[in-house]
Amino acid sequence: KHGRIDVLVNNAGITRDSLFARQSEEDFDEVVTTNLKGAHLCSQAAAIPMMRQRDGQIINIGSYSALHPPMGQAAYAAAKAGLIGLTKSYAKELGKRNIRVNCVLPGFLETKMTASLSEEATEAARKRHTLGRFNTKEEAAGFIVNLLSMNHISGQVFQLDSRA
Repeated sequence: KHGRIDVLVNNAGITRDSLFARQSEEDFDEVVTTNLKGAHLCSQAAAIPMMRQRDGQIINIGSYSALHPPMGQAAYAAAKAGLIGLTKSYAKELGKRNIRVNCVLPGFLETKMTASLSEEATEAARKRHTLGRFNTKEEAAGFIVNLLSMNHISGQVFQLDSRA
């Protein structure tokens, strides 16, 4: 409608946690399609007008699980690790057109996806943070807004919590 796309945030995320030997092909495909292929297709569509305008930013929302996957999250970890690969590849390919591509790992956030976890699982996750607390949606959003104003950063991965 407005002839421009300045920012794309790929924020899809679903899990179908299961030990890999028991995970159905359908569940694996759904996780990879939503979390990785969806980001690729959206990025491809947004990059066309961004290349024409010689400006734009793509932010991929990844996960700590991409770097340190827990047991039972093979599909989710693989898809989110794939986002890191897409980020670095797209940054190289699109940089010559002044399009910045970065990946943000916001950390454990209280969202619909984490709401179903037991109190014990949530507390165990909190104990893995050196500061003993989770990041917030507001702080993660604030970081992303700040990142959008940084015109010389691309191809980077930013972990926003205190897990070492």
